[in-house]
Amino acid sequence: MDDIPPYPPIDPTTFDLIVIGTGLPESIIAAAASTASKSVLHLDPNPFYGSHFSSLPLADLPSFLYSHSTSPSPPRSPSSDDPNDFYLLEFATRPLYSSIDISTFSPNLLDQHSRKFNLDVAGPRGNLWSVPDSRAAIFKDKSLGLVEKNKLMRFFKLVQGHLAGEQDVKISEEDLQSPFVHFLNKMGLPPKIKSFILYAIAMADYDQEDAGVCRDLLKTKDGIDQLALYNASIGRFQNASGVFLYPIYGQGELSQAFCRRAAVKGCLYVLRMPVTALLVDKDTGCYKGVRLASGQDIFSQKLILDPTFMVTLPLGSSPPLPLKEKLPFFSLKDDKGKIARGICITKTSLKPDISNFLVVYPPRSLFPEQVTSIRLLQIASNLAVCLPGVFVLYISALCNDDDQGKKLIHAVMNTLLTVPLDSESNAAVQSETADFGSAVQDETSESSSGCPSDSGEEKPTLLWSALYSQELTLGQVDFICSTPMPDGKVNYNDLMDTTFKEIYPEEEFFPETSLENPEGDGDASPET
Repeated sequence: MDDIPPYPPIDPTTFDLIVIGTGLPESIIAAAASTASKSVLHLDPNPFYGSHFSSLPLADLPSFLYSHSTSPSPPRSPSSDDPNDFYLLEFATRPLYSSIDISTFSPNLLDQHSRKFNLDVAGPRGNLWSVPDSRAAIFKDKSLGLVEKNKLMRFFKLVQGHLAGEQDVKISEEDLQSPFVHFLNKMGLPPKIKSFILYAIAMADYDQEDAGVCRDLLKTKDGIDQLALYNASIGRFQNASGVFLYPIYGQGELSQAFCRRAAVKGCLYVLRMPVTALLVDKDTGCYKGVRLASGQDIFSQKLILDPTFMVTLPLGSSPPLPLKEKLPFFSLKDDKGKIARGICITKTSLKPDISNFLVVYPPRSLFPEQVTSIRLLQIASNLAVCLPGVFVLYISALCNDDDQGKKLIHAVMNTLLTVPLDSESNAAVQSETADFGSAVQDETSESSSGCPSDSGEEKPTLLWSALYSQELTLGQVDFICSTPMPDGKVNYNDLMDTTFKEIYPEEEFFPETSLENPEGDGDASPET
């Protein structure tokens, strides 16, 4: 039995597509390619699905972050000693997380139940005001005056008429191409309502009023599209009154769902399988395949890479000219910045009698130097991500560097939470959670008992937190394609961004299937 290799050989050895990493973008591509009848091999060095989009137990999250925060190992020179006509280019890994800070203020409690948490690595994609996003909400909102309500109603009516194609209320093309904030000013909307629309509904990231710091100025057309998406999402399901849906057990379940879809269509899956090198043709410099940690060579026409991996030319090496010309295409594009993330665990909700909700802090709402929106998503145990009676908060904000990112996250934490500072405070937290067992038995208490209110009740006390910065890498499409890291959005619209269509332009992306004869049902009918 000793001669059995640790990695069994993969058969067949040639595929249309090899995908490395089971993050959400890679899993969607694998599922779409398998649906298009492509032969796909999907590999992941991790023992779990999801990669940088995974949902991990409390005890596993720190080790995952730290394992992807080390500096990349320098690549060795390309080897030409291979018996086949290939050069071997070793993969290097890149650090994708930095400034990691893990704090535990209730170790006994959390250590006991750490496996009952599913924490999303990617996060969500003063007084807390509800956003008046419907006619009924506008009239019920006590924070708006009568004039503000009338202006907001007229604006929503104009947008609805434009989307319905009514010629007498259609927004002009000139206005559609102008900055959205200018159009809102033209409509005479006051600052508070503009803030609602720009940052809580249209989800703008940067200060739209300051062209000097705004890296992404939202056009009116894009703003209207966001309003249409928001409006179309309200009330889609009877038991979900808002516009957001969150996966039960965390967003890592989405990657697994697409992987299951791909497997049904014939995709081959191998976890715990590191990939060590790229196989490149000596004569043409073109990609041919990959070498696995087992030593086996696997070939394919195309390759999708998790953003963890990069391929660069080692210093001092002199490969043949074709390889030197092709290699720049094998390297990842430059990063487009960072996103600061914070995960906090508390025992009480930020808002009384509300379990799951999204909070947006518009630019400059917490301190003058805040030039980006900060988003906070609170999730409760009814989504199976934590214990009953406990709440998970995901905080995220775009930033230029680690220091700026920490300042943004700490500003939210200091505003909304009581953060223990010393051993005496830790003892108070332990005392507060001493009766935690009874809270676990009564799941209905999670959104009603001990919650802070606008009337001055105590803020929730922090039990555990993880703060870190994440690189925002761009995807790349060529013979070798790399997928992007999770961005700062609360949806997944920008993750695919035509990647599949560029890889397989002749194939349809998840074609619709007929419901008259669902796949797998065959012609059989139940007996009567």
